[in-house]
Amino acid sequence: MKVGEFQKIIGMSSAAYQRLMNQSGTYKGSECETYFRVFAFFKKLELQGLKAVPPKKVKKNEEKKVLDVSDVKLDGEDTQEVPVYETCDEIRKKIRAFLKPDVSQPAFCQAISKSFPDGRKIQSRQLNAFLDKKGSMSGNTSSVFYGAYVFFEKLRIKDGKPKSDMRQEMENIHPGEVNTTDPMMWWTCRDNERPIHDRYGRIQFVPN
Repeated sequence: MKVGEFQKIIGMSSAAYQRLMNQSGTYKGSECETYFRVFAFFKKLELQGLKAVPPKKVKKNEEKKVLDVSDVKLDGEDTQEVPVYETCDEIRKKIRAFLKPDVSQPAFCQAISKSFPDGRKIQSRQLNAFLDKKGSMSGNTSSVFYGAYVFFEKLRIKDGKPKSDMRQEMENIHPGEVNTTDPMMWWTCRDNERPIHDRYGRIQFVPN
């Protein structure tokens, strides 16, 4: 069954379905309408004696092959200075798409840890903490953000894929690369304004 067909069966829009699927954590999204409709759908199958077939797990040797980007070298990789041209939200999208269903979180964390020359270890709890955030620059100082960016950039080159339109726009908007060291929590603005980051990670001041 295709995703669109499933959405029609449970009577939910694509946006509502994606909001649930983008949640991570045992109880995240458990109070939304989509969760209850999905639960009712699978409960009905269970009562009919039918079971959902889980996706086949990729064998460890296949997983290692998917995660191996060691043949690609990036400028600045050895000094942790690879310029970043993606937003945190874009990296979160890539991570979620990459993990389902082929790669486990521990294996992915091990792979992105290799983006750092200091031998640091990234753990699943750090990955989930990053995935739980929302916003184009939310999580920009996380090791997961930089490590995953380097990994996906090497994977793009390994697969011979061109830069996306979003990536090219980011290079034009952030010619000096995206900030990965300053959490950017403080801004000076007028009393009737508040700062927000747009989808490209630029700061904008909007009315309260």
